[in-house]
Amino acid sequence: MAKFSHTKQEKKLMERMANVYGCIICRKELGVFTPASIHHFRHGVGMSQRSRLFIPLCYLHHQSQEHGIHGGTKSWIKKHGTEQELLDYYYATVEEDYQTEP
Repeated sequence: MAKFSHTKQEKKLMERMANVYGCIICRKELGVFTPASIHHFRHGVGMSQRSRLFIPLCYLHHQSQEHGIHGGTKSWIKKHGTEQELLDYYYATVEEDYQTEP
C-alpha cells in the first residue's frame, strides 16, 4: 500500500489543533490548555500506516507509558473515550472557541 501525504488543508488543521486548541483530554477533563502533538488513529490501519483521522494530545496523554494511548490503548479508551468520541468532541467545541479570535 502506498504512503500518502497530508493535504495542505489537513496540515493547517493539525497545526491549529496542536498549537491553538491543545490537548483534547486536558481541555475536556481539566479545562486547561496544554500544547499538543498530533495522534493519528490506528483503528483500521496497519501499524506503519497513518490514518487521515487525528486528534491533538499532549505528551502525557499521547506517548507516556503510564498515561498515554501508546502505553495501553484499551485502558486509555476506557478512561478517556474512543479516538472518534474525542474527535467528535473537538468538532463540537472548536467553533465556540474560535468565535472569539481576533
